[in-house]
Amino acid sequence: MERLDTDHIRERLGSLPGWSLREGKLYREYEFVDFVGAFGFMAKAALAAERMNHHPEWSNVYNRVTIRLTTHDAGGITDRDLRLAGALNNLEG
Repeated sequence: MERLDTDHIRERLGSLPGWSLREGKLYREYEFVDFVGAFGFMAKAALAAERMNHHPEWSNVYNRVTIRLTTHDAGGITDRDLRLAGALNNLEG
């Protein structure tokens, strides 16, 4: 995987509501009604990430799930990160 330049990443972020570029990683915080909603999202997200063989950095505190995406092997953000961000957004509904 090839690392993407910042201009390309910013352009692609236009089609990924809620995501931003923070400290060299794609960043998003999801908020749910309660812990069960957050945990349910994480379970679905884990299955999507496993299918893509691309695993996020994430944390959960009560009703919030914070996700940071980067491709460590490439030393930055790649198309895999952008695709996973899109897949995670599709799980919201």
